[in-house]
Amino acid sequence: MTPRTPFRLLAIFGIPFAIALATTAGLITALLDDGVVDAVSWAALSVPVLTAVWSWRKRKR
Repeated sequence: MTPRTPFRLLAIFGIPFAIALATTAGLITALLDDGVVDAVSWAALSVPVLTAVWSWRKRKR
């Protein structure tokens, strides 16, 4: 049995963790203020949607 290193877990869960951080940041900024902050929240909340669309298009090819 090989020893588990944090880098192996980072390789597996790195991208989902980054998507989760972007989504959390978008949800928190949506609650804070209006104006430019809304644009930041929309951009952050579009990350999971764009990732799903990118993955779907890549799979169809």
